[in-house]
Amino acid sequence: MSDVSTPSLEQLKYPIGHYEPPAQRDVAAIRQLIEAIEALPSELEKAVLGMSKWQLDTPYRPEGWTVRQVVHHLADSHMNSLIRFKLALTEENPTIKPYFEDRWAKLEDSMEAPISISLNLIKPLHQRWGIVLRSMSTDDFTKTFLHPETQKTYDLFYALGMYAWHGRHHTAQVTGLKKRMAW
Repeated sequence: MSDVSTPSLEQLKYPIGHYEPPAQRDVAAIRQLIEAIEALPSELEKAVLGMSKWQLDTPYRPEGWTVRQVVHHLADSHMNSLIRFKLALTEENPTIKPYFEDRWAKLEDSMEAPISISLNLIKPLHQRWGIVLRSMSTDDFTKTFLHPETQKTYDLFYALGMYAWHGRHHTAQVTGLKKRMAW
């Protein structure tokens, strides 16, 4: 009999579940997703507030990234996403540049740099992203980009939902760790 209070590896990896695109593709759904993008900087900052160096260097799950790596990953990932949005808004179904996020997370800046660097980067990044998102028409969210690894075309509504989820997903990994460790 297993202890029901111990989360499974899947629950640790995906504390809010896997990404599910919103059922509604309307103005209200778009507004809610934009608000989630704009809220991430303060939610993430609140999640890591007061964490010590050793807490920041603790993996959120066995064989997972440390809290520090998660924070730096969010900055890296969301910078790439803003660029993908801008490419899709200015080109016809551009092929985006994928990157090895696992390798980026092992670079010195992700492993050792103070999280304040990425927290300070995420704030204006998300402000600019919010400006772009709020300037888009409903039709703009149907514009697409091609991901060469999956050979799938994604529209910007799907991508908006994915990155709103992505911010909540990683923030929940941090808050879940803090709760489990009683920090």
